[in-house]
Amino acid sequence: MKPIMHLLRDSFPDRPEMGPALSKALLERVAAGYEPETFRLSRPGNVVAFGRRDTVSQGYADAVRAARAGGFEAMERLTGGRAAAYSAGTLSLTRTSRESTPALRTTARFTEMSDLIVEALVELGVDARVGEVPGEYCPGEYSVNARGQVKLAGTGQRMITDGAHVGAVLVVQAGAEIRRILEPVYAALGLEWNPETTSAIEDEFPGVTLDQVEQAILAALERRFELVRAGLSPETLRRAEQIADRHRSPER
Repeated sequence: MKPIMHLLRDSFPDRPEMGPALSKALLERVAAGYEPETFRLSRPGNVVAFGRRDTVSQGYADAVRAARAGGFEAMERLTGGRAAAYSAGTLSLTRTSRESTPALRTTARFTEMSDLIVEALVELGVDARVGEVPGEYCPGEYSVNARGQVKLAGTGQRMITDGAHVGAVLVVQAGAEIRRILEPVYAALGLEWNPETTSAIEDEFPGVTLDQVEQAILAALERRFELVRAGLSPETLRRAEQIADRHRSPER
């Protein structure tokens, strides 16, 4: 019998700060046993998500201004890593679990998320692989790439007592938009990267839609779990609303 996984599809593209706020609220509530293990598949809006190291960088304020000047909101995400960009052509995937010793499964959680994405993309005919591409933005060992040449998705993780959250952003369309906005942001942060390593699934599979990629991800999930489609609980939504402003990058 497959384990049960609750599936959330709630999206807030006009309020990008609700993304990390919901992740934090779910992490707190799942860790406390108030909510079940949950996978969230959503469609974000245009936003640059800054990591903790970015927020203490001397160039953070300039990077935030560069993002907003380019038509992207700026937020501070739950997980680590460096700045990453989301757009209407991306998908956000998060998994939140209750674990008594979450540090023991850090590598396993990264592997499970990246393998899920690779499986879904291979089903679509993409030569998807796990691994960092030299020069990629927000570099990570568990990035998902195409052909070993261009990054398609990045992953991040956060742990608290009795709980863990792993998230990924998958670029489906408009890879040029991600490159465009990250160039001035990374320049402001003083970070080196190679924009040519940033791409989108549609560059590997012309004409692909967000719906097609979502269905491939859901099919991969259903091979692993008994999915229970649900909505956000009022308590989780209320908690996310309480803390959402904390995740919006300040005006400076």
